[in-house]
Amino acid sequence: MMLWETFLLAQKTIRRNKLRSALTILGIVIGVSAVISMVTLGSGATQKVTSDISKLGSNVLHVRPGQGMRGPGGARSSSDPFKIEDATAIKNSIAGLQAVAPVAETSGQAIYGSNNWSTSVTGGTNDFFIVQGWDLDEGRTFSDSELQAGKSVCLIGKTIQKELFANESPTGKTMRLGKISFKIIGTLKEKGQSNFGTDQDDLVVIPLKTLQRRMAGNSDVRTILVAVQEGVSTTGVQKEIELLMRERRGIAPGQEADFHVRDMKEIIDTLTGTTTVLTALLSAVAGVSLLVGGIGIMNIMLVSVTERTREIGTRLAIGALERDVLLQFLVESVSLSSLGGLIGILLGLGGAALCSKLIGVPFVFKPGIVAAAFFFSGAVGIVFGYVPAKKAAQMDPIEALRYE
Repeated sequence: MMLWETFLLAQKTIRRNKLRSALTILGIVIGVSAVISMVTLGSGATQKVTSDISKLGSNVLHVRPGQGMRGPGGARSSSDPFKIEDATAIKNSIAGLQAVAPVAETSGQAIYGSNNWSTSVTGGTNDFFIVQGWDLDEGRTFSDSELQAGKSVCLIGKTIQKELFANESPTGKTMRLGKISFKIIGTLKEKGQSNFGTDQDDLVVIPLKTLQRRMAGNSDVRTILVAVQEGVSTTGVQKEIELLMRERRGIAPGQEADFHVRDMKEIIDTLTGTTTVLTALLSAVAGVSLLVGGIGIMNIMLVSVTERTREIGTRLAIGALERDVLLQFLVESVSLSSLGGLIGILLGLGGAALCSKLIGVPFVFKPGIVAAAFFFSGAVGIVFGYVPAKKAAQMDPIEALRYE
C-alpha cells in the first residue's frame, strides 16, 4: 500500500512539471528508439543477405581457376581455365553431389525486331538450372542432342523478355545474339535484384558448347558450380574436389594451387558476421544517448531535491523515515526513465518498420531486445536517481525547514 501511495505521489509530481519531465526523458527516448531501430534494421539486413545468397545456393561450391582475391583490393592471379572434362571428373569421382555445372560467360547484344538489349550470356548445361535454383516459367530446358551438338537455342530471363518482347510470349520465337540467331525454347521465372545490386533476370542461357564454338572461340570453362546433396558436408566435398583438381592439374603436394574452391556458406557467414558487427557498433553508439539521458535525469532530480527541500523537511519532521523519502525520489526517477523507455520502444519500432520498407529489408521483431531496452531504461532511472534520492533522504529536518 505504501509503495502504491509513493507511486501516485511520484506521478503527481511528474505531471506538475510536464515540460521539464518531457525534456528530462528526451535522452532516454532517443537512446532507446535508436538502439531498437539499429538492432531491428540490422537483423533485417542480415536476414536479407542470408536470403539473397541462399538463392544462389547455400549448399553450392564454386570452383574457379586462380588463387582468389589476395586481400582487400588484391588482384586475382591468372591461371589455365578448366575444361568440360574437369566437371565430368568431379561428377563421376565424388559422391553426394546433386549437380555439377560447367559454366562460361560472355556479353552480347540481344536483338528482336527493332528492340535490342545488352545482356549477359551464360553457357551451361541443364545442371546450371538445378545448381542456381532457376525454375521454368514457360517452355523447356535443353535436350541432350542440343547440348552435344551445340545448337543455337536459348532460355531467357524476365528482364530480356520485358525489354525485347513486352507482353508477347517469346517461347518459340527467334532472336539474335550479335549476328547469331537463337531459337527461344523457354523462359525463366523472375528472381529480382540480388543483394549485390545486380539484376539476376538479365541473362540468356545457351548450351555451353554453343558459347564455346560460336561466341568465345575456345573450349574454356571459367567456373564449375557444384551443388551438394542435403545432409552431405560441403566442407568434406570441398576437400575432395581440391584433391581431385590438384591431381588433374599436376600440382605437387605442398605446391600452391592454381585454383580455388569457395563454399557459399563461408560467404554467408562472413557477410552476416559483418552486418552483426556493424549493428552492434551502431547500437553501442546509439546507447550513448541512454547514458546522456541518465545524466539528464540525475541533474533534474538534484534540482528537484533542492526545490523541494522544505517539503522533504516537513515529511521528515512529521515522522517519515529516510527510506520513505529515498523510495519516493527513486520511484520518480524510475517512472521518468521507464516512460522514456516505453516511448522510445514505440518510436523505435515505428521508425524501423518505416525504414525497412524504404530500404527494402524485412522487418524483424525481436522481443528480447525490446524487453532488454525497457529493463535497461528502468535500470538507468535507479542508477542515476539513487544519488539525488540519497541526498534527499539524508537531509537534516531542522536545516531543511529553515531553507529559504
